[in-house]
Amino acid sequence: MANEKKQQGNQIQIEVPNDEMQGRYANLAVISHSPNDFVMDMIFVAPNTPKARVQSRIIMTPENAKQLLYALKENVDKYEAHFGEIRPRQVNKNDGIMDFPLPKGQA
Repeated sequence: MANEKKQQGNQIQIEVPNDEMQGRYANLAVISHSPNDFVMDMIFVAPNTPKARVQSRIIMTPENAKQLLYALKENVDKYEAHFGEIRPRQVNKNDGIMDFPLPKGQA
C-alpha cells in the first residue's frame, strides 16, 4: 500500500512506494557541493566498525538545499518546543565509542 500526502497550496500528491516505507537509518551525513548541486550522502556508521555504508545519496539544487535548511530549522524548533532542547552528546574517549575521521564538507 502506498502512502500519499498532500502539500498545502499546490496540492501535490506524494507517493511513497511500499519498499521505501520503512526508510533507511543514517547517523552521519557528508555534504559537498559544486556550483550547481549539493550532494548529501546519508551514511550508517556502526560502532567499532572501520567501514561505513552510504544508505542514500540526495542531490539537489542550491535553492532546494536552502529550502531544506529552513525546513529542518523549523522542524527542529517545533520538536524542541514539544520535547525540549536537543543537546549534542558529549563523547567520552573511554566510553567505547570509536572516533571516526570525517571528510571535510565544503561550504
